[in-house]
Amino acid sequence: RRRGPEVAARRPSSDGNNEPRAYPLRSDSGTMIGAVSPSPKPFDAIPRAPFWRLLGRMLRGGIARYDLRAMQEAQFRRYGPTVLQGFGRLTAVNLYGADANRFVLLDRDQLFSARQPWMAIMGTIFPNGLLLRDGEEHKHQRKIMHQAFRRPVLREYVDHMNPAIDAGLAGWPTGSARFRAYDAFKALTLDLAASIFVGVDLGPSAERMNRAFEAMVAASMPGLRFPGFGRHHRGVQARRFMLRFLGDMLPKKRGDAGGDMFSRLCRARDEEGNAFSDADVLDHMSFLMMAAHDTTTSTLTSLAYELARNPGWQDRIREECLAFGPEPPGFDDLDSLPSLTCAMRETLRRYPPLPVIPRTSTRAFEWDGYRIPEGVMVVVSPIHTHHMEEWWPDPDRWDPDRFSPARAEHERHSHCWIPFGGGPHMCIGRRFGEAQVRLIMHHLLRRYRWRVADGYRMPVQQAPISKPTDGLPLELELLR
Repeated sequence: RRRGPEVAARRPSSDGNNEPRAYPLRSDSGTMIGAVSPSPKPFDAIPRAPFWRLLGRMLRGGIARYDLRAMQEAQFRRYGPTVLQGFGRLTAVNLYGADANRFVLLDRDQLFSARQPWMAIMGTIFPNGLLLRDGEEHKHQRKIMHQAFRRPVLREYVDHMNPAIDAGLAGWPTGSARFRAYDAFKALTLDLAASIFVGVDLGPSAERMNRAFEAMVAASMPGLRFPGFGRHHRGVQARRFMLRFLGDMLPKKRGDAGGDMFSRLCRARDEEGNAFSDADVLDHMSFLMMAAHDTTTSTLTSLAYELARNPGWQDRIREECLAFGPEPPGFDDLDSLPSLTCAMRETLRRYPPLPVIPRTSTRAFEWDGYRIPEGVMVVVSPIHTHHMEEWWPDPDRWDPDRFSPARAEHERHSHCWIPFGGGPHMCIGRRFGEAQVRLIMHHLLRRYRWRVADGYRMPVQQAPISKPTDGLPLELELLR
């Protein structure tokens, strides 16, 4: 295959480091704004994947179900690390590899907008979530929101979740009857999100809330949009339900000293004493609840599947959890479960909840010897990088020990493992999500053993959020 920036751009630097060096492109004002060649080729010279191939995949399986990773790997092998796809206003350039991830996600020269592509994808459903903000506004909003994710607050969340998880798992069916693990995890994480984020017990409203989240996520997929009916219309209606549901509680939360995230966001202030507006609080809450609920469910389901297929690892982690003792772990205890932590991280490598990350160029720049103009959607791909043999030996094998201190394959490059993105838009809930996955799995392993049918392989829908298309049927055995 054609050698790209991962290899070709490396050369010794003046300080002795063999980091990729960029031949800078100067803007009209003379400012260097970076990339990799002294004589760039024009945008139209970038290899273009035939649109009919992408269209064929979409028509055969639906855009949410076609094998995104296989398509990207085929593009990379055939065309190299920089590939155009689509046509007209739907044109995007895929930048493959860890160096590209670092360049785009760190965005040291402020070349990219996160808001523009995400607004096109989900702007009518989550118009002002943190992911859909740029620049100083994003920095300001994130700084205020961070108050709800500080370590002392995370300790409180974990202490609150422990009894709720134990109670939620108690009713799971055992014996020969198989149940859908994805649905069970989704119900549990929704109850936890309502309790931790909003401070309420959903009760009979849980099913309607679950349907609302499903409609909002489904509406975020590209496709034809028709007024008054269809997937997008259902998503808009679901957003209105969520805003009413949260908005009815807003006056009380404004004066509440509660420990839930909703109350904390209402109380949060910047250095000048400015608070979030009502609209900001509702937009942030709606987006955070969706993101925490769906991405955690995705990771838990994939981890449960791999532990079912790898009973040796299931037993190893169970022994680790049993050895912890009868008391539930606190937030600071979770790193003392190294096998569970490695298994979670390897699952995030194999099944990143968000398979691709889009940006839009706000200025012309160079990459891989090409000049890419302003206004182009630029896409980097966790799911592709996470399976590159350059960084991950035997990448299709689920092997948690690759994250052990002895091997530390994820440290071979700062951006070869990016399940939470990177740079200014790194997932603000990363530590909360990692804690919740490990906490739920700790309780589950101490209570149950599980398996899948012989020869079973989980069919995965890779977009918009990774999940099994069959719900992941498991058989549970009660241990106590």
